[in-house]
Amino acid sequence: METYTETKELVENPHYQAQRQKILADLSDDMIDVPIIELINAFNNLPHCFTLQSCYGHFIYYGQNDSHNLEPLPITNTIDKVEYRIAYIAFCIENSASGRGLIETLKEITAIDQKNIQFCCAEWFWKRQVNSYALQVEPDRFKTKDRTMLDYKEALHIEKIRNEFFVRLDGLLENVRKR
Repeated sequence: METYTETKELVENPHYQAQRQKILADLSDDMIDVPIIELINAFNNLPHCFTLQSCYGHFIYYGQNDSHNLEPLPITNTIDKVEYRIAYIAFCIENSASGRGLIETLKEITAIDQKNIQFCCAEWFWKRQVNSYALQVEPDRFKTKDRTMLDYKEALHIEKIRNEFFVRLDGLLENVRKR
């Protein structure tokens, strides 16, 4: 599935509140990867955005075939290749001053590692929900894919970036709540 397209400008969306209520009414914690439940719920408590989908990012390799694996990569010399399923959060953002501010703040998260974190749109999300954006952790050369094969050393690097990504998003929320 293609996940990356260039960002689009916010457009007017008179149905934002109704769409937000419907999406949030249909969302439950058991639909969210455990390590990011609190983070997703915190974003959904902001009135100027709601989440559409998310993934903590999963690493699958020989001996670990669980497609929803949440365990850290082991330190070993026996793994050559790792399938990485991208970490991301897809948001719908309100066309408002607060929404525009959130977009600018989310873009700053890419500074963790601009070669491996993108703020973007996904055309298929936008067709279903205008003003949808995604923040994803994926090597730039694979940014249009939702999964890829990495060598073990690069997978370790991506795991470190993914972990920092979620820590920084949590910090971002703390700053937004203080405003």
